[in-house]
Amino acid sequence: MIVKSHLNRQRYPNYAKAFNTLITVLLLIVLGSTCLMYTNGKQSTSSKNRVISCCSKIPSRITMASAYFNDSFEERTSHNGMVWINGGEFLMGSSDNDGSPDEYPQHKVDVNGFWMDESEVTNAQFKKFVEATGYVTTAEKAIEWEEIKKQVPPGTPRPPDSMLAAASLVFQCSQHVVSLSDPSQWWTWVKGANWRHPQGPGSSIEGKDNFPVVHVSWYDANEYSKWAGKRLPTEAEWEFAARGGNLNQSFPWGNEQVETGKPKANTWQGDFPNHNLGWDGFKGSAPVKSFAANGYGLFDMAGNVWEWCADWYDTDYYSQLKNEISVNPKGPSQSNDPSEPGSPKKILRGGSFMCNASYCKGYRVSSRMKSSPDTGLEHAGFRCVSDN
Repeated sequence: MIVKSHLNRQRYPNYAKAFNTLITVLLLIVLGSTCLMYTNGKQSTSSKNRVISCCSKIPSRITMASAYFNDSFEERTSHNGMVWINGGEFLMGSSDNDGSPDEYPQHKVDVNGFWMDESEVTNAQFKKFVEATGYVTTAEKAIEWEEIKKQVPPGTPRPPDSMLAAASLVFQCSQHVVSLSDPSQWWTWVKGANWRHPQGPGSSIEGKDNFPVVHVSWYDANEYSKWAGKRLPTEAEWEFAARGGNLNQSFPWGNEQVETGKPKANTWQGDFPNHNLGWDGFKGSAPVKSFAANGYGLFDMAGNVWEWCADWYDTDYYSQLKNEISVNPKGPSQSNDPSEPGSPKKILRGGSFMCNASYCKGYRVSSRMKSSPDTGLEHAGFRCVSDN
């Protein structure tokens, strides 16, 4: 399903005026503030407080059940494929001038040691979870109108059921230069797109067992984590691990720019979103461990797919911590996003294959993403951590 022309306006004349409103809800309310605009790799003054989206949000679609998970975590937890990260104190937040406002100020954080998956959760791993539990992801369920109407203007008519069918957002490379302020130019609402069919019906993950699973919401990632006897990392744990021991540097590998020297991560080279040079060897997501690990032995902590964290997003959270040492912070107690106060957000980290230095440096270790917990996209996945 392509949202641009989904409603039959002759058959549904009463919906004609509501069409643009609903598309805005399903696409642009979904697509939120994520990545800074840059000019020649440097943040422009006019864009300092303006962001554009390379991720997205979708109104809440289903209340997730937890009835599948009755076994004890201790019995199931395995540290195979995980790396032990010794804890320590570090400065969290941006140390350069490329950060968005919510990356400042830097503040002291102390985290305990923890185990972390050495790579993003793969299709093969997620498939085992689904086969063992019968779990159905958010993207595989129809959208609930009672939930979506909370975020549209009062009196907006209910759209046809076909518009509320199970679907997800798929990246579509533009055929020409487009405005980077209009994410609908590269996101397409596709009926039937989900973790099994990342580009929609006709696409498949066959032969892609070692690719990161995508189109998973925060709820999906959280339930997988519990099933595996693990949990999602806190934002502080994620950043500490991503730095790989290179404290106060911009990237998991240090300070060298991503396109200097040999490829270091799966990002976008060329003109986004219409021309990807594929210099790093990939034009979409890549198999996990395709690039060198950081100093802790963790792969893909920059680029490939965004990764869910446990924390709620609060635009002012760092300011609240600036005069203290935060020990094992769990994030704010609730979401605070003034740009969309009615839509709670969770944190994602790490950037994706869609990040390009000309407009988005989401692969910086301090870059923060915010998105509603029921969002699933073609460039969002996760990894897990464990305390013991």
